[in-house]
Amino acid sequence: MALRVYNTLSRDKEPFQTVTPGRVGMYVCGPTVYSKSHIGHMVGPVIFDTIKRYLTYLGYQVSWVVNITDVDDKLIIQAQKDGTTVKELAELVTADYLECLSALSVDGIDHMPRATEHIGEIIAITSGLIEKGFAYESGGDVYFDVNKAESYGKLSHRDPDDLLAGARIEPTTLKRNPGDFALWKRSKPDEPSWDSPWGPGRPGWHIECSAMSLKLLGEHFDIHGGGLDLVFPHHENELVQSESYTGVPFASYWMHNGLLTKDGRKISKSDPGTIVLMSDLLRDYSPDTIRLLVLSSHYRRPIDYGPTRLAEIDRGLQTFYRAFERFEELGNEPFDRLDAPKNRAAWEVGSSPSLQEIAEHRTRFLDAMDDDFNTGGALGELYDVVHVVNRMAATLTPGSPAADLADYRSGMVVLKELSQILGLFQKPQVKPEVGGDALTGDLLELLIELRARLRKEKNFAMADEVRNRLTGLGVVLEDGAQGTRWRIEPKR
Repeated sequence: MALRVYNTLSRDKEPFQTVTPGRVGMYVCGPTVYSKSHIGHMVGPVIFDTIKRYLTYLGYQVSWVVNITDVDDKLIIQAQKDGTTVKELAELVTADYLECLSALSVDGIDHMPRATEHIGEIIAITSGLIEKGFAYESGGDVYFDVNKAESYGKLSHRDPDDLLAGARIEPTTLKRNPGDFALWKRSKPDEPSWDSPWGPGRPGWHIECSAMSLKLLGEHFDIHGGGLDLVFPHHENELVQSESYTGVPFASYWMHNGLLTKDGRKISKSDPGTIVLMSDLLRDYSPDTIRLLVLSSHYRRPIDYGPTRLAEIDRGLQTFYRAFERFEELGNEPFDRLDAPKNRAAWEVGSSPSLQEIAEHRTRFLDAMDDDFNTGGALGELYDVVHVVNRMAATLTPGSPAADLADYRSGMVVLKELSQILGLFQKPQVKPEVGGDALTGDLLELLIELRARLRKEKNFAMADEVRNRLTGLGVVLEDGAQGTRWRIEPKR
């Protein structure tokens, strides 16, 4: 199956064709850095990081840009509340954002420009729009005249009059039309400002993204991404001002991810009851748990957040962690160090029924990703793969025939190949700490030995009681060909 991508602009899935053969330019709107990152801030980065991983797997060279809005009304207000400068607040919050990205293995961003680093380009585009008759200066502000752009509304598929009626319009006597939006704002005293042909001021929100994307990706690039809540006004305004300035299409594919919800409400800073800071979440859950939450459904659908859902994902991940432990027990390297293909290629399966089963799941995984990056469908196939390799491992020992061990290893390579596309299991597994360390281990081994004796004496009721009491304490016992293994699972 060839890759097809849903385009908000056409409201349809389209075959993926790039502006330049073999290359992809991708721009995704980043945060306005006035407060610490919450879980909602990670949805877009995780999704588009996975999209870049898959495009790279298909052989494309991808240049991915995520901007930082480091000058904005919200930043100015928050800095005043905190008794700090806009620059200091922006740097502090940006550092927190970068730490969260790193924790979730979002490592594919190639450029992360700051709006304040592109004031020259913003002024140049604004001047160009004035010269072309699409913008006008008024009292030190510069506005885009929406009545001059016939295509206004084509991204959100609404009549311009309806858009203006439904928009939250800032009242001012400086505009020609209520829906005109600011390209440049005159700065008030004690606000950040830059010199311009219209006097000291600062950029409007929408023009920042146009300037940074045009600078780094060119006038026409492939993918523009962001949350569904950005379709209007941000992306609509960004599209119309960019195409009015350049005279060419702006982005070929507009991709919008669904939003994270909590108790049916969108997670947003404007609704404090929904906020879950990433710094808090990462103390309680593994990065793989959080990343898998984001990828567990199709990216265009809303994601339901909650402790119950996270606990379900946590339990499901134990299947993978058991596979990794067993892989090492059978004489292999840690799973995160296992080398697997980074690019799509045919796989010679051989005659092993288990590998043939894995091959079928691999094909369905890739078909799901080709169908508009359906990570939810792909994850279902990944779980099927891990179940097959766990079944293979249950019949093996380090002394098993070399051919059987080689087949098993091939299955694990496929597991690594597919999981790395989703950005999962990229770092060594951090095993839960156990109180007392060596003493705890010795006590558990003693209880396991006691249980084994009870079973040998056919006292199965008491043996089951030992197991059940340990399970209640968070200790999981696994009986296998080489004896009983134990692990401690964090209690939720």
